[in-house]
Amino acid sequence: MASTRTDAGAAAPVIDDPRRRRAILWAVCIALMAVVASVSGLNVAQPQLATTFDASQGQVLWIINTYTLTLAAFLLPLGALGDRLGRKPVFNIGLIIFGVANVAAAATPVMEVMLAARLLSGIGAAMIMPVTLSVITSSFPDKERSKAIGMWTAVAGGGGLLGMYLSALLVDVTSWRWLFALPIVLTIAALLIGARAIANSREHAPGRFDALGTLTSIVATVGVTFALHEAPSLGWTDPIVLIPLIAAVLATIAFITWELRTPFPLLDIRYFRTRGLSSGTTLLLVLFGVQGGVSLVLYPFFQVVLGWSGLLSTLGLMPMALLMMFASGLAPHVAARLGVRACMVTGLTIATTGLALMAGLVSAEGGYLSVLPGLTAMGLGAGLAMTPSTEAITSSLPREQQGVASALNDLTRELGAALGIALLGGLLVAGYQNAIASRLTGVPEDLAATAREGIANANSQNAGTHTEQILTAANEAFVAGWQQAMWVGVAVMTVLLIFILYRGPKNTPTRYVESTEAQSEATTETLTMQHEGQCPESLIRSQ
Repeated sequence: MASTRTDAGAAAPVIDDPRRRRAILWAVCIALMAVVASVSGLNVAQPQLATTFDASQGQVLWIINTYTLTLAAFLLPLGALGDRLGRKPVFNIGLIIFGVANVAAAATPVMEVMLAARLLSGIGAAMIMPVTLSVITSSFPDKERSKAIGMWTAVAGGGGLLGMYLSALLVDVTSWRWLFALPIVLTIAALLIGARAIANSREHAPGRFDALGTLTSIVATVGVTFALHEAPSLGWTDPIVLIPLIAAVLATIAFITWELRTPFPLLDIRYFRTRGLSSGTTLLLVLFGVQGGVSLVLYPFFQVVLGWSGLLSTLGLMPMALLMMFASGLAPHVAARLGVRACMVTGLTIATTGLALMAGLVSAEGGYLSVLPGLTAMGLGAGLAMTPSTEAITSSLPREQQGVASALNDLTRELGAALGIALLGGLLVAGYQNAIASRLTGVPEDLAATAREGIANANSQNAGTHTEQILTAANEAFVAGWQQAMWVGVAVMTVLLIFILYRGPKNTPTRYVESTEAQSEATTETLTMQHEGQCPESLIRSQ
């Protein structure tokens, strides 16, 4: 019996053999796990990196952020390249580059080599990550695609926390150099499994590769990501933040203008007129932003307020990660019974409730149990909402642009997390500083000034007879700042919930009907755009 077939009008093979599909899913999920684990893995080894390379805190952050910046910058162009050149060779080459870069990082004697290795691993990751999802969308038949995307979403959502926990364990038991053993092992496993299971697929892409769209997208992505990373510490008006942000805005305007005019765009902006793409990207942007902000708040709460170690703090986030992974696998079944939009709304409602619980129940006296109900609800709700959102994005673009669709999905998650950390982190700092001022009455100004800098500073200084007052004030002020940031997050999530209610994908109860109606909606919108003289030839062909 043949193991592959080709759907009408599609160049990519659809795999009929269930065992081969499972092997494909294992290969891409293992590769994805290697990529997402590397995003946050080095966070737990900042002191060790500073000691080894005699580096400042700023230099250590560059070692960590170089990978994230490079990954975000090259997602769109390398996703499109996978569609053109073939997904399997791009996947394999990306894994080889990623693996070699991690070996170099583990063995590097100097910081300059470490920075180069992190940049190279970011390029490899940008080749891998879009292909992992586009291989699923091109290889799995419609009836199995939702379940496979659910598994992919589970790894994408919870893999980072699992990777951070394993990284913290390795740092505690061995040394920071062993952090790179995890992605290296995962890379080798993905290569071995994918070599036989993954079928090469490429789509006919007429016209030249969009070089100008690629350049402007890279400038825009690097500029905004860099600004979001630096703004919490430097402030939005600092030239180091402001100049890249202005460059990003100008590049974004140029990108949109060019993509609307060129006949063969890197990303056709008109697709955002469809419900699936607009609602899916918006949901993931906001949800990952809120999750990034929550993680930023929880680590100092665990480590400074509760006095936990880095390893125990990461373990404290596991209920959210595990429930997110479970709910991501459950989401296709919920969507099949209730409908895609209902599944997204249900997940958002639960996640928003969890955020409100964290804002309302948190206290230094209550400890971990005061945040556990909110954590579990956040994980469950996020998992239910993310899987249908990811499928809505990938199903909104034609098969020949699945690499771009996958890259857009990944880029939305990266930018959302950076945006959430910058904004909610800023709210936390502002709330802390406002709340602690009135609690330091009678404390000498030099001690009070140090305490106002942050909760870690307040807890680290020797304040003599004022120690207890400063610690109590810092803990109470941190909780006040926490609540301010979380209630703003609740308000943003509520607005998102209303948006999805009105603009989410059509609420169809089965995968077949969903696909049919989504295609019908896209066809209707295409005809409208064509009638208005706004629809490019590539969009007409895709329908």
